[in-house]
Amino acid sequence: MSELPDWMYAPREEGWLAEDLDHLPQAPRHTELIDGALVFVMSPQRSWHSRVVTALTGVLEELVPDGVLAEREMTIKLDPRNRPEPDLLVATAEFDPDRTWFAPEEVALVVEVVSPESAHRDRTVKVRKYAEAGIPHYWIIEEEEGLPVAHVFEREASTSSYAPAGIFRGRLRRPVPFPVDLDLDALVPVRKRAD
Repeated sequence: MSELPDWMYAPREEGWLAEDLDHLPQAPRHTELIDGALVFVMSPQRSWHSRVVTALTGVLEELVPDGVLAEREMTIKLDPRNRPEPDLLVATAEFDPDRTWFAPEEVALVVEVVSPESAHRDRTVKVRKYAEAGIPHYWIIEEEEGLPVAHVFEREASTSSYAPAGIFRGRLRRPVPFPVDLDLDALVPVRKRAD
């Protein structure tokens, strides 16, 4: 077994902290912190995933109200030991070119586009962590016959957990967190949905 580089060893016994991510220039792109452990996304990104994230970012940038940002691949500092990086988020924050993370109270919506390597985290771990941090809306985009399907969740304040708000194929229409009307099938190159 080969020895790990020095930078990969946690600087303290209890693991990594959220602010440590800003001081790890050697870490691979898309490094997340989950429960004090670094999570590296090392598998190649599929074209389907990349196209959905890129297209959805563009669509949401057009739909968000003034003073709201749609950002891709930015971390959220949920607490001192958790700083996940969703595929896309919508935040009520001023643009800051030097920003490296958002606080949960700034985030109105988190979107995860499921990949084989992230499926468990996106469907279980992150769902719980985002809800507990108070983020009001969470979408999981899954692939079904090559087309995107949106699983939409809203946070239930009394339980600090997400409640299902619908599964959308073809078109996603929602009044919250801002008026949303988007053609899901248009997020990927032309492909017909099976009837």
